[in-house]
Amino acid sequence: MELNDDKLDTIIGLVRRHTGIAMGRHKRVLLQGRLQPRLRALGLDNYGAYIERLAQDRQEVVSFINSVTTNDTAFFRTPAVWRWLEREFLPEWTVRAAFSSTAAPLRIWSAAAATGEEAYSLAMTCLEARRNFPGLRFEILATDISTEALDTARAAMYRGRSVERFERDHPEQFRKYLRPVGDAFRVVTEVSQYVEFGEHNLLQRPPRAAGFDLVMLRNVLIYFDAEAQQRVLAGARRSMHRDARLILGEQETITRLDTDFVFEQAHIYRIGD
Repeated sequence: MELNDDKLDTIIGLVRRHTGIAMGRHKRVLLQGRLQPRLRALGLDNYGAYIERLAQDRQEVVSFINSVTTNDTAFFRTPAVWRWLEREFLPEWTVRAAFSSTAAPLRIWSAAAATGEEAYSLAMTCLEARRNFPGLRFEILATDISTEALDTARAAMYRGRSVERFERDHPEQFRKYLRPVGDAFRVVTEVSQYVEFGEHNLLQRPPRAAGFDLVMLRNVLIYFDAEAQQRVLAGARRSMHRDARLILGEQETITRLDTDFVFEQAHIYRIGD
């Protein structure tokens, strides 16, 4: 089923409207592959009819968003980030908290959580840090625009390449925090109890105002144009404490943008003076 230029441009506009993701015509094959199953499921034989359906059916818009968004993640992706959390951020935050009068827990936002591996990796890292810092308390909010990805995240069941890489690279934590269930592995309750999942569009207001000590915004800005990136980063800034840190993905940089963030080290940004 061919997606002609006219309908392709309309679909690209709908992707941007509903997700903020900027696509070009070179994504024609990808969009066809993602949307054809929806057309078949709805009994539609052309993209014009599907576009009309999107204009009338809010629930189909949810399915559309699920279809066109990418949810690629892994446990402990980008080792340098996790070493920084373990060796620098968590010890430093714990020392500051010991001298604080608020006694608030560490609050982390996994802002493009996909299927949850990042959020659970955060909880595991904090639990491991608690062995050295027994008073460490923490909360993790994990959000994504895809309801299908969030369903997978809440189920906390993983299989295939995701768990294979986890077992290979972190065998001790794998044995400690995952349990076999049939052909899959489930994250133990000791970990999952610290993670709250919720639906959120990064172009909308932050899910919580001015409360996060750490925001993970990894491998998502690359899908937005510069204007949308500015909006997303402004929202992240509004959600953060003054001395919080922002973590971006391996291929992402924001130095060319006008933001409140200052480069600290690879992947890590702080709020400027």
